[in-house]
Amino acid sequence: MTGTIINCIAIIVGCIFGLILKEHFPKRMSAILFQGIGLVTLILGIQMAIRAKDILLIIFSLVIGGILGETIDIEKRLDYAGEKIKSLFKQVKGNEYFTEGFITTSLLYCVGSMAVMGAIEEGISGSPNILMAKSALDGISSIILSASLGIGVLFSTIPVFIYQGTITKIAFLIKDWITVDIINEMTAVGGILIIGLSLGILEIKKIKIANLLPSLLIITILIFLKSKYF
Repeated sequence: MTGTIINCIAIIVGCIFGLILKEHFPKRMSAILFQGIGLVTLILGIQMAIRAKDILLIIFSLVIGGILGETIDIEKRLDYAGEKIKSLFKQVKGNEYFTEGFITTSLLYCVGSMAVMGAIEEGISGSPNILMAKSALDGISSIILSASLGIGVLFSTIPVFIYQGTITKIAFLIKDWITVDIINEMTAVGGILIIGLSLGILEIKKIKIANLLPSLLIITILIFLKSKYF
């Protein structure tokens, strides 16, 4: 899990710089930077989504995953977690966007293809190369995001560590079963979720992206079953 640990450290260091710069950032500067991140996130999502080969299975994964996520109400649980953490920092100036920063960056850092493929790569081969590259990107983006959204961004390292670390461990255990098709379709579903996330960042439409997260697991299962039985 070397890559995941370095990734979390990079985010923390970036957040520290961002929080220092926050006081010197006028609101209009934060707003335009946040909009820029939203546009880049949209393009990233599109690039990932176009890797889809089996649209029907992706639709099924989003439907089934959405039903599961809505039943569990992952979004509500993340909101609750964010508010509980925020309550520990009541006296911190400028933490009004704590929950938004925590949820937005947690999803942004976890759902991307580099998070999935990097964790899988380290689990299968022991090489953290992709996660090292992701660490550099996340570190830079965390400076801008924490300057805009505050200390909530710092706590995104918790779900990042759990998510990527879990994938790495699972990939190590099932490395003989993971195929290129599984990675591609998982990346495509992740891209669709990132597109939805970007719509929220750009204040176009708020979508409960967290409630669609089970789709990533569902598409993996569907592709595996298809390769074995169809």
